[in-house]
Amino acid sequence: MADLKKAPVFCENYCFICKGARSGNSMCKTLQNIELKVVGKNGCIWGKARTKYYGVTPDQPILKNAK
Repeated sequence: MADLKKAPVFCENYCFICKGARSGNSMCKTLQNIELKVVGKNGCIWGKARTKYYGVTPDQPILKNAK
């Protein structure tokens, strides 16, 4: 279970697929789309933690007023 006191930083800062896709890299976007279709709309375990903490899926940027 995700610890809501600690921000899940892997998907946001270190995952080259998610970080690259959010920044507009077309190859990363393709890989991320495949991942989201295979494992579900929230993505891998780090993407699920990010979704639970920030309220946005791994393919979306974090809203300015989020935690």
